[in-house]
Formats: sequence, structure tokens, C-alpha cells
Amino acid sequence: MTEFGIALDIGTSGFRAQAVDLSTEEVISTAITLRHPIPGSNVIDHVNFAIEAGEDECNRLIIETINNLIERLRLPRSNYSRMAVCGNPFQLSLFQNIEIRDLAYAGQNKLKALGVTPPKRDGCIIEAGDLGLNIEPSARVIIPPAVTHEIGADAMAMLWETHAFSAIVPTVIIDYGTNAEMSLIKAGRILTGSAAAGPALEGQEIERGMLASSGAISDLEIEEGGWRNYVLDEEFNVVKGDLVDPDSGVVLEKGRAHGKAIGITGTGVIAAASLATDVGLARSPKILTKDGVLRFQDGIELTSSDREEAGKAIGAIRAGYMTLAYEAGMSPNDIEVAYMSGASGTYVDARKAQRIGLAPYSAREIHQVGNTSLAMAKDLVINEELFGILKTFANTLRASHCMFATSEAFRAIYTIELSHWCYGMPMSLYNEMLDMSNLSPIDTEMGGAIVHRDVIRDIPDLGRMGLSILHDVGVRLSSDLPGCVHCLKCVKACPEDALEISKDGESWKAIILSDLCNGTACRRCEQACSEGVMKVKHFRYA
Repeated sequence: MTEFGIALDIGTSGFRAQAVDLSTEEVISTAITLRHPIPGSNVIDHVNFAIEAGEDECNRLIIETINNLIERLRLPRSNYSRMAVCGNPFQLSLFQNIEIRDLAYAGQNKLKALGVTPPKRDGCIIEAGDLGLNIEPSARVIIPPAVTHEIGADAMAMLWETHAFSAIVPTVIIDYGTNAEMSLIKAGRILTGSAAAGPALEGQEIERGMLASSGAISDLEIEEGGWRNYVLDEEFNVVKGDLVDPDSGVVLEKGRAHGKAIGITGTGVIAAASLATDVGLARSPKILTKDGVLRFQDGIELTSSDREEAGKAIGAIRAGYMTLAYEAGMSPNDIEVAYMSGASGTYVDARKAQRIGLAPYSAREIHQVGNTSLAMAKDLVINEELFGILKTFANTLRASHCMFATSEAFRAIYTIELSHWCYGMPMSLYNEMLDMSNLSPIDTEMGGAIVHRDVIRDIPDLGRMGLSILHDVGVRLSSDLPGCVHCLKCVKACPEDALEISKDGESWKAIILSDLCNGTACRRCEQACSEGVMKVKHFRYA
């Protein structure tokens, strides 16, 4: 019997899984989700929902989604003898169904008052049956170690897979995702941070946005008379699309893209923000076309509010790596090399990203390196001996974590970023604002970085059976509504059409699709409820 392994990345905005032949090390198939099953659009939303609704509920959502992904890998479940799982500390804790409150609350006094004993996160191997996974019950599930309490396996994966930990010049590596994990390496010292950038850079919370998948506009280029659209095909390859006038939406030339574009990724949003600034079609916070909209192929549009939402994410990331530099006792201008990780970091035009601040202007080299979390999970499932090596590696790293939530530098810089992206402050005032916070100035014009595209896709090898997408990742969560008068104000208030109200005997019941719900950061349904009976924290897995 051929033995297979599963490499799994549990990301904040979606899951990635690959089936691997353990004898040949060949990738057989890939399956992904386009959303996360827990309500919310970022890790803070997930934390809040887990605290309020319960860790058991979140664990059930994650395990069911993984089991559905396993089916999408299209191999006999009994043939899987090993699985390796990577992700941030919160996602891995929910996967294991262990304590998460030590990650949710800052401060030892708070944890002591709650009676919380932080669990060890130094790596472990568990049998699949103990986790409720639908593979051979005795299959070994490998969970890599964290470096410290806050520096998880995903951050270590960036350092390990790129070898950035051994950098001899000041280097920054960033995962351009919802949680924006980042590390700065200087003279053998590693500082890490995590900026809750939100999902805009992955195409979510953008009106026509989507994660990177088939039919997504992933890049834009200026050509004579218009903007050339580039679209991802079924295997995530970038294909030349239509040439479009971004003001009128008129198609000037048809491209080769197969099928219609159905949305725009975060990388496309970044390209649009960069190009619009370059050609004078945007000045923060507004798009300056005749109706405040940029138009792309097949009716896809970008509004001023979309650009502002992306600006908040861009600002959080720039504030993050600048804060790490100041914490390291250096100027952000001293950063010489940048690594861009994750789907957005792979598909984005690196120079456009640098143009709007997603990489330091001072960087002389930029490497685009793909999904390092999934890559490390694949290495682990192929070679189980790597588990011990990574435990030693984690123990020897000279790493420390910067809590951006309590950093005065981060707070000051992010305020400047919001002033720029949301309130129209020109970049010419940026350094003046830094000086007011006693922070050293930064370059406001970028140099000519050399870009190394180390992979062609964020998942370089999709396997001979190709890619399968699990579109319906959410499950139905329900809650009784005693006292509901069926006014349906809550349903009308839901921005994602995630909510419905149905009759349950003589009373009413609310049902939400977990992956569409924006979670505890939204609560518009609660605010709209005139009777005060709608509570997001009361929803449970039916």
C-alpha cells in the first residue's frame, strides 16, 4: 500500500492542504479554502469569537473544514500515515483544542486572575484519531514548535525556509496576510511582530475583492491608452487580460485570459493604488476619476472606500517593520533586504508594493518566496526527523517579540499612516510627523531594488492531480431568539448576507453561515435588533 502524508497550513484567511507520496516525495494533489470557517475576517475576530462562543465550537469548525479538505485531496483516507500542520499559535491552539486565553490577553496579572496556565507550545506529535481527523486513526500528526510564546510556527517557517535567520545585513521578512507576521534580522538578533492588517491585502473587505484564485485580477500595468489587466487561470498562472481605460471602463483590446474576471485580489488592489498615484488618478483618500471609481475588465471596479481600506492595511504593515527597526536601535533606512511571503507577497508586483510602502524604500533586494508555512509543513511530512531539528532551531534562535498593541512607536507611526491614507496628509509631511514623535526620518523615495521572484506561485507545485477548491467552507451556526418580533432589521443590516431568521416551533431562530459572518468586530445585527435578543456570542454549531 502506498503511504501518503498531508501537509497543512491553517491560515487566518484560509487553509491550504497537499497530499504527498511519502516514498517518492511527489506532491499528488492540492486543496484549498477561500475563507476561514470561524466568523470574522482577522485573527482578532477569531480570538473574540473563541472567547465568547467557546474554544470547543471553534475547534469543531476547524476540524470539519480540514476533514472536508482531506476529501478534496482525492486519495483513500486510510492511506494517510502522517500529517504536518503549520500556522500561527492561535490557529494551532484551536486545532489542538488547547488553552488560547494566554494568547488573547496581555499581562500576567490578568492571566493569574483568570486562572490561566499557558500551555507548552514546543511542538508535539499526536495521533489523528485523538484530534477527530478522518484519516487513519493511528496516523502521526506533527505540530512544529513555536520559538517563544508569541513567535509561532508560521513565523519560524519564514525564517527556516528562506534562511533569512542567517542574514548578514539588516533584513526584513513579512507575510503579507491578514495577520501580517514579520521578522527583522540584525547581526544575529531576530525581532518579530504581528500587525493585524486585516484582510484587504488578500482581497477581502474590498467590494469586488477575492482571495487569489482562478478568475482574479492579480496585477495591472500601464500601456498606451489604458491599463493592462492580468488574471489568474485555473492553476494560478498569471495570464494577460484586457486593456481597459480605468476611467471609462472601455475595453481597448481583448486579452488572452480564459473566461471572465470575477474579482480582484489584494495584489491587484495594490497595483491599482500604486498606478493611480503615479498617473494622478488618486490622491489620498480619494480616487480622482469622474465618479471616484477605477474600472477594470469585465465590470470589476475599485472605489475610494476600497482604496482607503487597503491603505489601512498598508499602513499597519509599514508601521510594523518601521517599529521593529526602531526597537532594534536602527533606522528603517538601514534595512537592505526584504522577503515577501504568502500569496499576496508572491503575486504582487514587488516594485509597486515598495512604491506604496509595503517594503522599505531602502531595500536593495526583494525576494518573493511563496507560502513558507505550507512549504515547512511539506518538509516536515516528508522528513519526520526535521521535527527534532526544528525544536533545536527554535531553542537556539536569539528572538524576541514586539507587541505592537503596546508599542508607543507603532501607535505613533500608524496614526501618521491613517492621516496619510484616510485624511489626505501628503507624504511630504511624513518625516515632520515622525520628528514630532522623536522618531528618525525615513526615505520617502524608493531606490532601484533588484527583485528575485523565487517561485512562480505561492504554492509552486500543485501536484499531478491538480488543485481543488472547497468553496463552501462555512457551516450553519444557530441561536434561539426568545422575544424576537421578526422585524428582520438584523438581516437587512448584515453586510455579507450571512444571516437568516427562521421559524422554530412557536419562536424564531437565527442562522448564520460562519465563513461569511464578520464576527464580533461587526455586530451590526446586534446593533440593529430593537429587542436586544440578537447576540453573536450565543451562536453554536447546529
